[in-house]
Amino acid sequence: MATRVSRRHAVTGAAAAGLIGAAPRYALAQAKTEVGEIVIAPQFGLAYLPLHVMKNLKLTEKHLAKNGLPNSKVNWGQTTGGAAANEALISGNMHVVSGGVGPLLTVWDKTKGNADVKGIGCFDATALYLNTINPAVKTLKDFTDKDRIAMPAVKISIQAVSLKMACEKEFGPGQQDRLDHLTVSMSHPDATAAMLSGKSEITGHFTSPPFQFQQLEDPRVHRVVSSFETLGGPATFNSAFTTSKFRSDNPKSYKSVFDALVEAHDFIHKNRGDAIKIYIEEEKSKLAPAFIEKMMASPDLKHTIVPLNTMKYATFMHKTGSLKNLPASWKDYYFPEVHDVQGS
Repeated sequence: MATRVSRRHAVTGAAAAGLIGAAPRYALAQAKTEVGEIVIAPQFGLAYLPLHVMKNLKLTEKHLAKNGLPNSKVNWGQTTGGAAANEALISGNMHVVSGGVGPLLTVWDKTKGNADVKGIGCFDATALYLNTINPAVKTLKDFTDKDRIAMPAVKISIQAVSLKMACEKEFGPGQQDRLDHLTVSMSHPDATAAMLSGKSEITGHFTSPPFQFQQLEDPRVHRVVSSFETLGGPATFNSAFTTSKFRSDNPKSYKSVFDALVEAHDFIHKNRGDAIKIYIEEEKSKLAPAFIEKMMASPDLKHTIVPLNTMKYATFMHKTGSLKNLPASWKDYYFPEVHDVQGS
């Protein structure tokens, strides 16, 4: 029986090492029934480092061979937001996608009883910042109709949900939509460029690493809200997810993806310098390694496979009508392979 990971280790990348021995033990189908190519899609940003490590070190291919599928191929796509990731997954264009807790919960809710999309495991616990270039904005109450707040996807992105939760906390019960009319869907790179230009209607950006840290290097930018402050502690930002059909039809392929994700976390924990080099290579980043090291050393960014505080998002989204189904626990929307960790 798999050993339960302690909470002390669970909130760091070290948790991944304990999961290597927690490989799934469901019966494996014959290789001939498995898909011949797995399409995996990361997004942009430091939070997706585990997927970059998987790709760069060919960890999925390594585990496919180990699990009896040496001829299976891995193809890497790219999505720019949770809505696009969900569409790619449901359409069958991609097998494993990535995105925030908001998109994961949304697609879990909408596919419950049919495609049954669930999380494979997490990438990180990362504080998301709402930054602004408007010196007059000190709190959420200071935003006006002249401001626009960019985020990856209005309404369903984890930034969108985090903003709603912050609004309810700031303005009171029932006021979660108070700033929705100011939000605009925009990729992180485009939103960063727009806000820093000082010539755009975009005066705020609810973003993620490395963009939020890059923005704060500009003396004109300051932080208004952090999702950790809103959630009351570390919370999952992004996860990998797929359909139950892919998992059941391709158990060896699924196991290989899970095992590769576990190994990627272990690698990041033990080889931070090499992981930083991989990030720079995979995203063609022009950031200095020392700046990336600074971000990874921050208490606001920890790579971990463990779901943290995700039920707070789920409960809020159900209360406000974004989810029809209220999960009993985080294990309802993550597959069993990761259930041995002390998630929330």
